[in-house]
Amino acid sequence: MTDNIIKFGKAKKSLARKAKEKKAAINRTRFGQKKSAKELKKALAEKLQANLDGHKLTPEKDDD
Repeated sequence: MTDNIIKFGKAKKSLARKAKEKKAAINRTRFGQKKSAKELKKALAEKLQANLDGHKLTPEKDDD
């Protein structure tokens, strides 16, 4: 008979833990890159942009 008793405090905490874990999983996929991977990606983008700028026929003029 004691198997059917539900403690609402435990149930509430369990639901909160599940919701927190679900949010954490979403954040891991969204922000899950390591710092070194981000820096490598940024360095590659800068290198490609510099390469592209170096192949322009007319350089851009700075209006200072």
